[in-house]
Amino acid sequence: MELRTLGRTGVEVSPLCLGAMMFGAWGTRDHDESIRIIHRALDSGINFIDTADVYSAGESEEIVGKALLGRRDEVVLATKFHGSMGEGPNRGGNSRRWILQEVDNSLRRMQTDWIDIYQVHRPDPSCDIDETLGALSDLVRAGKIRYLGSSTFPAHEIVEAQWVSERRARERFASEQPPYSLLVRGVERDVLPTCARYGIGVIPWSPLAGGWLTGRYRKGQEPPESTRSDRLPWRYDMSRPENVRKLAAADELASIAEDAGLSLIHLALAFVLRHPAVSAAIIGPRTMEHLESQLGATEVELDDALLDRIDAVVPPGTNLNPADAGYTPPELERPALRRR
Repeated sequence: MELRTLGRTGVEVSPLCLGAMMFGAWGTRDHDESIRIIHRALDSGINFIDTADVYSAGESEEIVGKALLGRRDEVVLATKFHGSMGEGPNRGGNSRRWILQEVDNSLRRMQTDWIDIYQVHRPDPSCDIDETLGALSDLVRAGKIRYLGSSTFPAHEIVEAQWVSERRARERFASEQPPYSLLVRGVERDVLPTCARYGIGVIPWSPLAGGWLTGRYRKGQEPPESTRSDRLPWRYDMSRPENVRKLAAADELASIAEDAGLSLIHLALAFVLRHPAVSAAIIGPRTMEHLESQLGATEVELDDALLDRIDAVVPPGTNLNPADAGYTPPELERPALRRR
């Protein structure tokens, strides 16, 4: 598998990054099977793994740690913090207090001395970005992390973080994890150009749009059962017009893939990898079959005529369902924050 450079870090990563969200209670509960999937990914040439503390309440990190025993040095390992890890105050967020506590928890769960990329899972408007960057910079100097990254940050907050890093002599975000797929193209407007401008490596999550681009969502068929649909109904509820639009688009895209002699999975992954700002796309298999169905996507080339057909179905810069953006500023959810 041909490697790519992650932004301007000089670190070489495989174009497919193994996402570990589905290992544990949220997906595959059998630890041994999850480890077999991880080992198969590594043996296929994947050298990049991404997880998060909040995935199955730390269980995903524990599984990854067990899988990497004896193989840690060959892997670029990324995890994330921000989500709540328990009841009560100060058990999540982007504060110095929580970051310094939670990094040690992640290191313990993954049985490693260092994390290659420690990522802020979401923005935290209640916390000054300088506080977050300062704490992460201290972790770099302490040798606990190598690089820092962000996830699902709006473009203006990516820029602000870069400016704060320069002015306050902090380590800068070296990577960004945005949602990006054939159905979720909003980041093409600003996030991807911003990352390209600042040399930030882009690691898109959900390139299969949470299962919508697996070929299992077709017109005239019952939608498949999914644990995600239970956790995130606004992205799957077919009584919502935006999800009806997604179904129609997924069906059209499946036809385009068939005409090109491709699986929809390969078309979707190849599309994301085609963008010049993208370093690696995060795949999140729950089973060995899921993994095997995605591995060949790195060999697929999409020509301009095929990309034009895709643009006609989902125009560039468009999210068919705004909820798929992954983050809504609190000012849009809480009226009191936008009224005097």
